[in-house]
Amino acid sequence: MRKLFTVLLLAGSCFTAFAQEKGSFEFGFNVGYNAATVTSGSMTNTSYRSGFNVGAVGDYFFSDRWSIKAKLTYDQKGWDNGYITNLDNGQSFATNYRMDYLTIPVMANWHFGKKRNWYLNFGPYAGILLSAKETAFNTDLKELSASADLGLVLGIGVKIPIAKNVKIIFEADGQSGITDVFKENQGTTIRNSRSSLNTGLVFDF
Repeated sequence: MRKLFTVLLLAGSCFTAFAQEKGSFEFGFNVGYNAATVTSGSMTNTSYRSGFNVGAVGDYFFSDRWSIKAKLTYDQKGWDNGYITNLDNGQSFATNYRMDYLTIPVMANWHFGKKRNWYLNFGPYAGILLSAKETAFNTDLKELSASADLGLVLGIGVKIPIAKNVKIIFEADGQSGITDVFKENQGTTIRNSRSSLNTGLVFDF
């Protein structure tokens, strides 16, 4: 992660970017690597699912410093080295959980730096469950899983112009769930946790 921010810092200092004006709009797409797991109480599962996200992004500017940013993203979440229990005999088996969502974050986006090409965004997100299964027996878990994943997102990134009205973006973000992954969990609440490294293109309108 330290190397990523070093690369972003160098990139941001080597290129010229122009601040957006009030009322301007950017639209684009991004793709990224996901490292997903879950938390339960104060504990975090140490085995991460490696996945990806891909989606569209829109950014409406209220000033050169502030905008409202929304995404529509296919998001792979879940975790590795969990377990599933046979309720008939109490026997447990190691397994991996694969949970995929359509995630919609809506964030306040603060732009900073001399040319306002850096940004920090934060806000809530809502995820709609698309599929859920475990890999040991390929069991479909969608009926047992919550249909929505609600939480908070925080991210930082930089935009670098590569052509007129076109910028490439590099960003890192993290999601922290506040709702339970399962519908009728009788134990401690299990929440999604996901970090990602993304890149993409945005176009000025």
